[in-house]
Amino acid sequence: MQVILLERVAKLGAMGDVVSVKEGYARNFLLPQGKALRASDANIKGFEAQKAALVAKNDEAKTDAQKLADRLHGETFVIIRSASDAGALYGSVTTRDAADAANAAGHDVDRKQIVLGAPIKDLGLHTVQIVLHPEVEAEIVLNIARSPEEAELQATGKSIQDLAAEQDAEADFEISNLFDDIGSASRDDEDEAGTE
Repeated sequence: MQVILLERVAKLGAMGDVVSVKEGYARNFLLPQGKALRASDANIKGFEAQKAALVAKNDEAKTDAQKLADRLHGETFVIIRSASDAGALYGSVTTRDAADAANAAGHDVDRKQIVLGAPIKDLGLHTVQIVLHPEVEAEIVLNIARSPEEAELQATGKSIQDLAAEQDAEADFEISNLFDDIGSASRDDEDEAGTE
């Protein structure tokens, strides 16, 4: 099916391009979302008449998106979730959770604008991309933790697993020192008993 694009669509074309797409893609996504029109002679002539207005509208939307991207880029949002001791979440963090965290901080982000390769299923810092406009993107960081204290710890670059490993190493060191002390004390007792 031939369509004329009313805005830039990633991996497809720029505004005004007449492209060939699969019928289902056009019927289920491009046409209902107002991203394209069927490429009939009447629609192409109508597009040419409206092109200046569409370009102005696109530029305005792009400017607004760029302002939001400048505020969002590099921001860190904390999301508190239940997780196992190994750091695996009981469930996952989705685009809706990321959008809710950004909106709670006063930003206007729709979950459809957030791009996750796959749902986040473990604790830690995760970089997430937000597509605010076909030509404007921003990156945010989601700090997934079990508590605000853990989130602060992760923000410093340590994970809860690192902290647990350090505590285990300290405990092992203390235990080995204790046994060394007990062993040297028993040798001292044997030495004293042998000199008497």
